[in-house]
Amino acid sequence: MLIDLTNLSLDELKTLQKDVSKAISSFESRKRKEALAAAEAAARDAGFSLNDLFGSGKNSPKLPSIPKYQHPENAAIVWTGKGRQPAWFKEAVAAGTSPDDLLIKK
Repeated sequence: MLIDLTNLSLDELKTLQKDVSKAISSFESRKRKEALAAAEAAARDAGFSLNDLFGSGKNSPKLPSIPKYQHPENAAIVWTGKGRQPAWFKEAVAAGTSPDDLLIKK
């Protein structure tokens, strides 16, 4: 479908621009709803809901972080490497231990 835009006035072009923008938004919204319905149907066929699979956004439980470092003398004391450094980690590094030496060996 070709439209000769050269013969349209500025007001007609702006109206056309608004109409096209609305049509694109409506199309994207329809496609998003179709994709969501298909995902819900696939989850339901497998015996789940989308909330079961993906949580419910802000209130979904966070998975625990995996520990990255362990205390040099007590392997039960660990740190994920996120947030503030624990005192034992700071003390070990200040005493000359390399952070790499405190990494949990896999």
